Amino acid sequence: MRLALISDIHANLGALDATLADIARQSVDRIVCLGDIVGYNRDAAECIDLVRQANCICVAGAVCGRITTEHFSKAAARAAEWTRRQLTQDDLDFLASLPTKTVIEGQLVAVHGALHPEENCESIRLDNDDKRLLSFIALMGHSSGARICAFGHTHRAVVYEWSYDRAIVRQEKDVQLDDNAFYLINPGTIGEPRAFDRRASYMVLDLARRNAVLHYVEYDTSLIRRFA
Repeated sequence: MRLALISDIHANLGALDATLADIARQSVDRIVCLGDIVGYNRDAAECIDLVRQANCICVAGAVCGRITTEHFSKAAARAAEWTRRQLTQDDLDFLASLPTKTVIEGQLVAVHGALHPEENCESIRLDNDDKRLLSFIALMGHSSGARICAFGHTHRAVVYEWSYDRAIVRQEKDVQLDDNAFYLINPGTIGEPRAFDRRASYMVLDLARRNAVLHYVEYDTSLIRRFA
């Protein structure tokens, strides 16, 4: 199975449009959205429509109301509250129906923030070695037997590998996955980059060939309708 991993769309319609067009050329079986479809920008309903039309496998993000925004920045929390007021009940029901984690093909655990023993783990950012170690431990003991966890929330594309009792960062754009290792995979962000490179990013994960390939997509940034 070939999966396109996307995350953190944040209501950026132009970026999502361009990314879905690029994914259509990759011959994937399903798209997996790792949360935060909305927030920050104003095209929330339109992005929800596109995600639903694409029949994406989705996990929950913050605006669903089930994940706390307590640790969000003021701007992010205000954007989340504003977005909730703009959406229809049907859109809100869709977001609220999304699970905080899901297992795909018994090989991949999809989450938004982290696979982690703490409550409210979806708001945890895997931004240091200690947090990543806890997620690796949780993955190693996961009932599914999966060796891959896909996560979002940090907006940074990266592959972490645990093998021979140590974690390493895999920096290649095409990462071959070792059958005996464990992986934390982040495809980056569609609509809210936090780096110099402003392009949208996603990954294609091939579960049969055991590789993850990072893709970048150009889009017209002048079309972004920012929350103010």
